[in-house]
Amino acid sequence: MDRVIASLPVVTGPPWPGVTYFCTTRAGGVGVAPHDTLNLGLRAGDDPAAVAENRRRVRAAVPGNPLWLRQVHGSEVVDADSPELPDEPALDASVTSQPGRVLAVMVADCLPVVIADADGKVLGAAHAGWRGLAGGVLEHTLAAMRAKVPTATGWRAWVGPGIGPQAFEVGQDVLDAFTADDPATARYFTPRPGLPGKWLADLAGLADFRLRRAGVQEVALSGMCTVSQAQRFFSYRRDTETGRMALLAWLDPV
Repeated sequence: MDRVIASLPVVTGPPWPGVTYFCTTRAGGVGVAPHDTLNLGLRAGDDPAAVAENRRRVRAAVPGNPLWLRQVHGSEVVDADSPELPDEPALDASVTSQPGRVLAVMVADCLPVVIADADGKVLGAAHAGWRGLAGGVLEHTLAAMRAKVPTATGWRAWVGPGIGPQAFEVGQDVLDAFTADDPATARYFTPRPGLPGKWLADLAGLADFRLRRAGVQEVALSGMCTVSQAQRFFSYRRDTETGRMALLAWLDPV
């Protein structure tokens, strides 16, 4: 659903007790093409001053400084509550049980995924491209959350805007990466007629499958395709040089 938070147009999913989360769009910032306008990525080729202003605007919309990650398309997870965190951990997911601790994930086709328990005691955010997804980033995030708060139950997840199943053409390597783990995932790949060795992959469907298999009872998919909605979202697959949106999530202060 669409919302405006601190003058920023954002999208979000179902309301959860004790949790606030949303994904920014490309609107509401100061950048110029091809980074127009709310690019939040430091390494996207944008003017650093514009990125700094855009991050300042995001900071005004959240209760604390976001934990920005240097994403590497992997599956490792960091505890955002650790007292000895680097400025920009080089991994793809984070977890917290501290109210007001803001988790952040940047995307421009890969999936932003937020996970929480039913009571809002623990929270996780993950950057899930196909490599991270196949490597278990969602399962690792959930495992870190369970270890952090063993009493948490009633898992739920929201899969935000990402490349849609009509736009994500992949090769044999991607198909093999998923079906080697579970042959049932072949149903999320549609062969492309006349293009041997090419498939259209349903990345959000694969995320849904893996979340439910890991024990997440409620999974909501945004259904929003970053590639097809050019006025609304950045897309690396569509534009190559482009900006980055961000998923921001936190446990509500009590």
